[in-house]
Amino acid sequence: MQVKELAAKTGISRHTLDNYLNVRENMPTADAAVKIAQALGVTVEYLITGDENQTEKSMLGIEIRALIQNFKVLSENDRKMISAITKLVKNQNRKSM
Repeated sequence: MQVKELAAKTGISRHTLDNYLNVRENMPTADAAVKIAQALGVTVEYLITGDENQTEKSMLGIEIRALIQNFKVLSENDRKMISAITKLVKNQNRKSM
């Protein structure tokens, strides 16, 4: 992902992101770190340390994490539609059991 794309996804200026990337002493605030991690589909722990939390990794496979990340960037209307579809499928599966 390019810095300009990350800036657009997070609402953090490109200049500020460049400072985080190029100046090691300039760490993002907690709020900024959360926004960056969410935009990249990683945890804040991974963003800061490079180590993925093993508990979270085992609980959420790559496919599920990708679904969650995709869901986060949808509009509110699209989220509602996906939620409704998910409920319908869940109910259909219960009926067929």
